[in-house]
Amino acid sequence: MTTTSVTIATDDDLPIKPVGSSSGPDLGGVYHTRSLSRTRKPGSHPRPSHERRSDHLEVEDEDDWICDDGRKKQVFKGTTLLWLAYQSIGAIYGDIGTSPLYVFSSTFTDQPTYDDLLQVLSVILWSLTIMVTLKYVLIVLRADNQGEGGTFSCYSLLTRFANITDRDPREARLVKMERHETGDLNPSNRTLRSSIERSMFTRGLLKTIGVLAVSMVIADGVLTPAQSVLGAVQGLSVVSPNITSSTIVGTSCGILVVLFCIQPFGTTKLASVFAPIVILWLGFNAGFAIYNLVLYDHSVLKAFSPYYAIHFFVEKKTAAWRMLGGILLAFTGVEALFADLGAFSMRAIQISWLSWCYPCLLLAYIGQAAYISVHPDAYTNPFFNSVPPGMLYPSLIVAVLAAIVASQAMITAVFQLISQLMKLSYCPQVKVVHTSTKFHGQLYVPFVNWILMCGTILVTGVYSNTTRLGNAYGVCVMFVTFFDTCMVTLASLIVWGLSPFLVIIPWLFFATVDCLYLSSALTKVPDGAWFTITIAGILACIFLLWRFGKENQWQAEAEDRFRPAQLLHRTDNTPDSALVLTPRWGGDAVSRIRGFGIFFDKTGVLTPTVFTQFVSKFGTVPDITVFFHLHPVETPSVLPSERYAISRIPAIPGCYRLVVRHGFMDEVITPDLGALIYEQIRNFVIQRATDANTDANANPSANGADTPATQVETEEPKVPDIDETSATSSSGLDHSTIGEPLARKTTTNKNRAALVLSNEAAKAELGKLDRAFASKIMYVVGKEQMRIKHHPASFLRIGILTTFLWIRDNTRAKIANLRLAMDRVVEVGFVKEI
Repeated sequence: MTTTSVTIATDDDLPIKPVGSSSGPDLGGVYHTRSLSRTRKPGSHPRPSHERRSDHLEVEDEDDWICDDGRKKQVFKGTTLLWLAYQSIGAIYGDIGTSPLYVFSSTFTDQPTYDDLLQVLSVILWSLTIMVTLKYVLIVLRADNQGEGGTFSCYSLLTRFANITDRDPREARLVKMERHETGDLNPSNRTLRSSIERSMFTRGLLKTIGVLAVSMVIADGVLTPAQSVLGAVQGLSVVSPNITSSTIVGTSCGILVVLFCIQPFGTTKLASVFAPIVILWLGFNAGFAIYNLVLYDHSVLKAFSPYYAIHFFVEKKTAAWRMLGGILLAFTGVEALFADLGAFSMRAIQISWLSWCYPCLLLAYIGQAAYISVHPDAYTNPFFNSVPPGMLYPSLIVAVLAAIVASQAMITAVFQLISQLMKLSYCPQVKVVHTSTKFHGQLYVPFVNWILMCGTILVTGVYSNTTRLGNAYGVCVMFVTFFDTCMVTLASLIVWGLSPFLVIIPWLFFATVDCLYLSSALTKVPDGAWFTITIAGILACIFLLWRFGKENQWQAEAEDRFRPAQLLHRTDNTPDSALVLTPRWGGDAVSRIRGFGIFFDKTGVLTPTVFTQFVSKFGTVPDITVFFHLHPVETPSVLPSERYAISRIPAIPGCYRLVVRHGFMDEVITPDLGALIYEQIRNFVIQRATDANTDANANPSANGADTPATQVETEEPKVPDIDETSATSSSGLDHSTIGEPLARKTTTNKNRAALVLSNEAAKAELGKLDRAFASKIMYVVGKEQMRIKHHPASFLRIGILTTFLWIRDNTRAKIANLRLAMDRVVEVGFVKEI
């Protein structure tokens, strides 16, 4: 998950309150999330004491706080959907929209005949229809993973419907697995799924395809801004032919710096500004096309017949195949439609493409062909040569602006894909900034942004002109489109459960078209395409290396995943019972130290590794122990009433687990984390005691409320059952979320304090809590070191893991980032072998 700060509460003047205090900041509700769906019925009785569970058993529901916090697909309608469609024009279609500037000039090497022109135009029109409209807009966009798009997202979708990957234990419990029951799939689909799950080679191949596709899009993300901005500046030579090469390169680099420096403004703001430029650009193309059709040659409309496209291959054979390398430039940028899906939505992209971009692009190529049929030498610069009289300078300005913003599609796509890689542990964690509270998928990744900027400036300076850059263009696009075809085909079989007979023919058709273009584009490898393939290969190796290292790390940490009762247990049932280690850990007695220990927990379930190391090494535990876990949620912010989840750890007296759920727009504003945690635990104890007294007064005969021993048994040693916990949580919600008048709150707090004072077990627990907090606060943080096991025959493995550990040590979060009082921090170091 992304490294995110947390808005917890403002407690600059947080008092250490006695039980009867009624003042203090509103720190939000603390409750078990299960209470949202399960509450006690009014008048229901708690279980008799003989039905309660034993103290020696680990009865904490470890998943009690876990709810569906993963990414959820957003569905937009009405004006919001139209606004998103408008934004998508500015962010997605700049790349594919500026293709009319160079497609004909890249395809023909000499003045074309009328038949050649008609055939190439027909291939262009049908390529846009088949590759973009039919394949991507109508089919591929449906293969989203909770709203996210791209080849790797499609792979992530497959991992939720088939057991084909290992997961980070911290994320495994939060992933929404939707694997179909065996009986719900057709026999052929079931056989395919089981074959993939059993085959290590197939699982590795799917993983590699997903990572390669991401790497190739990122490689294009380096190339596209350089190509588009350099082409835009070179376009000024139409007005001033004397512009020198150094001026062009310097101006291009300056524009690139500005382009990347404005990325922090976010997708919504940038797309809203860029959209009018792209809309105007496409409108110019459509208007000029209508003018040229009327004035020159409307007979080129015959190119809509697929006869001319088929005749193109029949007549020209190998020459036609080679010309596909230029024609494919008509739909470069199509991969951005799928990769940028998470920033917009399927419906928004479909509306913007079908209602504006697709018709305008069809008209643009038809209009240029109408002009070239009369002026064959115009193919060298088809757009500017076919501009109507008096529109050269306005069209030049709009073309330059459109070419500059064309790179936004790939920049946005790279941000989306890096975020997806981090979620499945294929990339080190870097900061991800969500730039919109309304559209949750719109991201900005600062580190990646600056790396892209440096890469594009370097490419611009080295290549210096679009002709050399153009040779490197297109190969990665066709690889990605072919990978998308294969991934979506698998998704249709495993996820959608379609019959293979419905899928095989479309797959063969689209794969054939992809392979035709891909094989033609591969002829460019010696002329420059090797550059993007090399970048993609290096990136893929880094991502796979990181994943390999993480899988080895998870295996090394597997021995630390157990419940607290498997580490410690009590010697008797009393609240102040002595603790001993279990036989696995030596069986020694464990002493108590005065203080309030906060152990930082990576997972929020089971036993924190740092606590295990602390207890096993020092043989002691603090009087009050809190397992503290920050849990990121895929929403902008978390309501105060939903922010905290607290539970007791029954195996260890005085031990609690506190989970703070936070959204991606939240920030830390508490100056004293220890005081905040103390306050939340204190409120939890008071609330539990209040609810127990309320139940006892309502049902004195059932609870035996007249005997103090029963109160002790109910409150401290015993863990409430699910219904009791739910009742507590519901009551906590009422107190923390309902806006009561101040007088009523004061009265309520006094009543609660009076009830607590009458409960000896709760009073003792609060006293123990207060004494521990007043004594000292310790923030106990684990510092895990990794060491490579000695394998004499595996030099490659040692090299890979050494590189992984070097990257890990230079990218992991530092303790200073936790904003703690450093004099209270205790680091517990330990070594794991991988």
